[in-house]
Amino acid sequence: MSRNLEFTHRRSRYMIPEEKRDGTVLTLSDLMWEPDAGWRESAACSGVDSDTFFPASEEESAAKSAKKICSECPVRDACLQYALSTNQTSGVWGGLDAGERRRLRRRLRDRERRKAS
Repeated sequence: MSRNLEFTHRRSRYMIPEEKRDGTVLTLSDLMWEPDAGWRESAACSGVDSDTFFPASEEESAAKSAKKICSECPVRDACLQYALSTNQTSGVWGGLDAGERRRLRRRLRDRERRKAS
């Protein structure tokens, strides 16, 4: 499946599936991770100390260096999709910390509910 249209969240861009390009509301299931064994090897964080991506503090400044690495990562979208679909509850994944992923997931879930009603 080709995914080359993007949406922006806090200056980060993420992919939108082809079937949603007509303006249809993006749903949480659209961000579900599709297995691809090679994305981790291409990640900008490959070889970086994991403590950078799993800071002891929940403060935004603690994740700043991880987010900087993510901002230049060629597989950021796949990483975020993986984190959302596997419900990663800590760390920085795809440029978003745990709180940002919770808020993104909640917004997408709320959109789905509004659309269903």
